[in-house]
Order: sequence, then structure tokens, then C-alpha cells
Amino acid sequence: MTDWTTADIPSLSGKTVVVTGATGGLGYETALALAGAGAFVILTGRNDAKGLRAIERICAQFPNALIAYEHLDLASLSSVADFAQRFAAGNEQLDLLINNAGVMALPKRQQTEDGFEMQLGTNYLGHYALTARLVPQLRRAKAARVVNLSSLAHRTGAINLDDLQSKRSYRPWPAYCQSKLAMLMFSLELQRRSDAAGWGVRSVAAHPGYARTDLIPNGPGADGLSWRVGQMLQPLISQSAAEGALPTLFAATSAAAEPGGYYGPNWFYELKGPPVPAKVMPRAKDFASSAKLWDVSATLTGVSFDEIAAAA
Repeated sequence: MTDWTTADIPSLSGKTVVVTGATGGLGYETALALAGAGAFVILTGRNDAKGLRAIERICAQFPNALIAYEHLDLASLSSVADFAQRFAAGNEQLDLLINNAGVMALPKRQQTEDGFEMQLGTNYLGHYALTARLVPQLRRAKAARVVNLSSLAHRTGAINLDDLQSKRSYRPWPAYCQSKLAMLMFSLELQRRSDAAGWGVRSVAAHPGYARTDLIPNGPGADGLSWRVGQMLQPLISQSAAEGALPTLFAATSAAAEPGGYYGPNWFYELKGPPVPAKVMPRAKDFASSAKLWDVSATLTGVSFDEIAAAA
């Protein structure tokens, strides 16, 4: 596994894929590789102009690529519902959903249009609602997978159910860490519930290590000593967005990716390198807390994953 590359991706001909946040960075590199393997890939994002440019770039590399772009804002539950409705109208099944979109360490507290703290709402709650709304199409696929993007930041994360939206106290990094811990907990809980209820959906999580994307500049920005030191060390401890996408692609396509697994880079502290099983912190494996977070998510979003799955 330690030398796994995109050359190891099997043919995905006939497969339908949705990638969130696919207009740049990790999402774009993920969509590019999957389109190159023959899948029909639906790129989603908030910026339609960037989406169309992403389509052009992929077609320039793979002229016969089967790709489309759809508007999807994970910070809007109405946008999530609209996308899911459009997808269901045109697609009988969904083979692979990659929950990649995210924002990181926003300096000031912001809210989604639904009143959620922006990082929790975009990184986690939007993806929870999206996955739930797409579960009927996932269940119709022969061997559907959901890949959820977590982060090394989950290691210091904590789920604060008493102030989940950080209204009383907002700090950029703890809020980000909470959202990425939530994504990993969601991924593991989804696999447990799929196994118990026979949904037939494989849930796998991944993280990119330290990948050079626009996520950091668009979040904490180039302020502070820690940022400047990080920039100096970046060539030594980081990897490209294409390399950072490898754990996601492994989780999405490899027969060796275990249901309920978590994959990241193999180098020191999982910062860079080919994909291998990643470290899962004990908090992410707290079944009781994960079940509680699942129920709270259903209440907050107004989307009951279990009811939709049972009716599918």
C-alpha cells in the first residue's frame, strides 16, 4: 500500500461520482483522477465560474472525460436540498460520494444562512444533510462508497454539545478541529449504522496531511509568526494538492480500503506521502458520543438520515 498511486485506480467506467468542493485544490485533483479513470464525475462548488474553468481544465487533459458541474453550497441547507433533488431527477444511482468541501480556521465567527457556525455548518452539517438526502441513490448502487474528509486537526478536536455553534466562545482553530472530528465520527457512525441496518453503503474517511492548497490562505491567512514559520518549513513538510488527494482516492477506489477505515499519508506525523491507515483518536471512537452527535445533527438540519435510509 505504501507505494499506491493514481496508476492503481481501477477502471471506473459506468460509475457515477459526486465530489463536493471540486473547483480547486484537493477536490479538483480528486475529480481529475476519477474522470481519468472513466467515471462520470459531477463536480460541485459555490463558484460557478470556477466550476466551468475546472471542467475546461479536466477536458484539456482528458478530452473524453464524462464530467458535469452543479452548483452546491454546503453552507446552505436549501442548496443541499435543491442539489439532491436535481441529482435524483437525473440519476438512478450514486456509486461514490466524496464529502470534500471545507473552510478552515476563519478568523472571525461567521454563520451559515441557517444560523450554524460556518466551519461546523460547511464542513460537517452540510455534508451530513447531503449524504442523507442522497442515500436512496447510494443504496441503489451495487457497492456504494461515501468518503468523508477529516484532518490531522481531529486529533485535538472536541465536540462541545453545550456550545456546538461556538456562540459563547469562538476560537478559529478549536472550531475547525471540532468540525473535522465531527466528520470522522460521522464516517465511523455511518458505517456502524449501515452494517446494522443493511444499507449496503461503505463509509471510509481520509485526510490529506499537509497539502498545499488555498484552504489556509482563505482561512487564517498570512498573518502571524506561526504562519511565516510554516511557510519557511512548507517545502520540507508538505506535499502538492495532487499528492494530498491520494488518501481520498485510495479510500474511494481501492479494494483494500476497509469499511469504517481512515487513511492518510505515511510520513512523519502523517504530513505527507502515499496513503496508509491513519491514526484515529479515542474521541472519534466514542460510540455514545457519535450516536448523540448523529441525533443532534438530524435535529439541527431537519433531515433524518435513518428515516430516509429506511424508506429507500
